[in-house]
Amino acid sequence: MLRFHFTPEDLTKVTVATEPHVLWEIAVSLHRLQTREGRWAYAPWFRTARTSLRRAGLERTVKTLLLPLFPRASYFPDFLTPPEGTQGLDAGLEAVLATPYERVVSEVDVLTRAVGAPAWARRLTERDMRGQLVGALRAYHRAVIAPHEECIQERLHAERARHAHTLFHTGTEGMLTGLGPTIHWRPPVLEIDPYPDHRDVHLDGRGLLLIPSYFCWHAPIALADPGLPPVLLYPLHHLPPTATTPHADSPPLNVLLGSTRAAILRASATGSTTTEAARRAGVTPTTASHHTAVLRDAGLITSHRHANTVLHTLTPLGAALLRTGPGGG
Repeated sequence: MLRFHFTPEDLTKVTVATEPHVLWEIAVSLHRLQTREGRWAYAPWFRTARTSLRRAGLERTVKTLLLPLFPRASYFPDFLTPPEGTQGLDAGLEAVLATPYERVVSEVDVLTRAVGAPAWARRLTERDMRGQLVGALRAYHRAVIAPHEECIQERLHAERARHAHTLFHTGTEGMLTGLGPTIHWRPPVLEIDPYPDHRDVHLDGRGLLLIPSYFCWHAPIALADPGLPPVLLYPLHHLPPTATTPHADSPPLNVLLGSTRAAILRASATGSTTTEAARRAGVTPTTASHHTAVLRDAGLITSHRHANTVLHTLTPLGAALLRTGPGGG
């Protein structure tokens, strides 16, 4: 479990990143390549990412250089996700290049103890080696992140709008309460459970930067060094609260969409095939297919074909509708 301990001053210093943190997105997208967990949520990306890496001649670079530095484990070096990453790719990579020698040595040593860093990792103290790493990160971003930036921006802007609405109505503590199913606000402590290790971070007036992430899945991530400015990277993809209690908003949502389309929309909150949506709504797959087309045309769901099945997932607009219900926004 990870716990952030707030003072009254910290509650006035909670901020949300205004732009995607490109280096965090690179890091957690590399995690996505190392697991099938949550793959349905990134189906469009997976369909093109490996092809793009192959065409760019980056498959070996990713396997031998990037994945060893960004293992999907309890630790990877903090200097690879500097705060300057919120200012864009160039600023973030310049910060990686400028990391002091002593910090690189210390964090590579931690990586070695945690998961066994490759022998060449200690050469990251050399600016030329870090230059190779920065070049690889830039090429990786160009191949598999940049083509999806519009979608990532759309999701982030929807999340910021959600936070603005929550702040207006319930304040900072209300916003902290609604960050996701694994994040719990128990005043004055923000708990993340499960988490790979047990850690307490005392904010002591430094505040907390919340970074919504497109490629982060299920488990939020914080910097390992408690002495660094506190940040919490958390996933945009999580189950809308009303989807776990569907009857709470059933009547107004049913009036707006009709009971069948409302049921299909709720089914899409966790990813649903046409057959699964039909079963949830109590209709035939042919009828469900007609209703998913209507929801898709309205911008509430997206649909992606996999072999002989079609997977339906929520858009930011669809997720917002489930969260608030008609008249709730």
